[in-house]
Amino acid sequence: MANAVNDRELIMEILLAVTKDGEYSHIALRNVLENYQYLDKSERAFITRVTEGTLEHMIEIDYIINQFSKVKVNKMKPVIRTIIRSAVYQLKYMDSVPDSAVCNEAVKLAAKRGFGGLKGFVNGVLRSISRNIEQVKYPDKADRLRWLSVTYSMPEWILSQWLKEYDQQTVEGMLKDFLREKPTAIRCNLSRISRDELAAELEREGIRVCLHPTLPCALSISGYDYLGAVESFQKGYFQVQDVSSMEVAEWAAPKKGDYIIDVCAAPGGKALHMADKLEGTGHVEARDLTEYKIELIRDNIRRSGMDNISAVCQDATVFAEESAGRADIVIADLPCSGLGVLGRKTDLKYKMTPQTQESLVKLQREILSVVNQYVKPGGKLLYSTCTIHKSENEENARWFAKTFPEFKLAREKQFLPGVDESDGFYIAEFRRIKPVAEEGV
Repeated sequence: MANAVNDRELIMEILLAVTKDGEYSHIALRNVLENYQYLDKSERAFITRVTEGTLEHMIEIDYIINQFSKVKVNKMKPVIRTIIRSAVYQLKYMDSVPDSAVCNEAVKLAAKRGFGGLKGFVNGVLRSISRNIEQVKYPDKADRLRWLSVTYSMPEWILSQWLKEYDQQTVEGMLKDFLREKPTAIRCNLSRISRDELAAELEREGIRVCLHPTLPCALSISGYDYLGAVESFQKGYFQVQDVSSMEVAEWAAPKKGDYIIDVCAAPGGKALHMADKLEGTGHVEARDLTEYKIELIRDNIRRSGMDNISAVCQDATVFAEESAGRADIVIADLPCSGLGVLGRKTDLKYKMTPQTQESLVKLQREILSVVNQYVKPGGKLLYSTCTIHKSENEENARWFAKTFPEFKLAREKQFLPGVDESDGFYIAEFRRIKPVAEEGV
């Protein structure tokens, strides 16, 4: 690989941005791939795999390193730690890269970044791991929490939470699913093109396509290089969106002419899906907190070519009086811990804490207390999250139904990765059964 050192340096920069600077992995990776579009497909695939793989397996990787290094991972300099981590991922999970090349390139990169004095340390640790990678001693299975944590690189506090809420077989199925490579789920913009026509166009572009068996708008794609370069994406024929997320609009089932408010809409997938289902009628108001998020929604609106949707900067915790009792449907896909999408945003498991989860539950209830007032009598409120944490899901739904008896819980579902062939996702559909004026009577 002619530019192997450059590729590995880009990988190091992405990983440092995530682990040291707090950047989200999907954003850091996307930014690099957009800035280096001249790289060929194999290089881009290499950068993506090593970056995502290192983050996915980081707890296991650190466990391995600590068996062979006198200096423990948390005591290493960030650059050296990052170089060794990505190298260990390659040694453990990428047979196509010779071990000697992995070690040599790591040593060269350490020197290039000003750590020539540590070349011997980097080389010694990696050569030792390379020779003994099949003899690594893992925790005993009897120590269930530790074994699951190291084997599947999941923080123990998250596992403890899940094991209280789900049986071990379900938890292990989710963990395996998070590490499984999956195609990209997309939603066809049916107002622009039929699903069969889109599939044919994607295949003409050399992309592998699979139609979803039950959702008429859903497909999955693989074998593409850079999404922004896909012609049918540029034309606004589809939106990247998980199947479970598409279910929100399917459950909402908007009627022609409906007025819909999506209160935390960025980047706009659900709002655009609702606008598509309105078939050019009605209106969707996609709201979010910052101008940056609103611009993301507007970019997707422009690409979609739809004119029955608008983006508005609005804090969901602040009551908008002009919206009271106006909406046929309110979509409340609220900020959450994101523990259902760890297969796509793997670094979230290292960023989330129990304290942050508790604050998110409070925020979700605060927003629901405000936005329910926008639903007209007979209208619907769709509450959803991309997590599998019961306090943010079922328990919040019970709290809402008890606190606001003018709403009735019509149905709910917790989608589980490894069970439902989707991300971990929760949806609850509520119906307003009393007029706003009758509240509290």
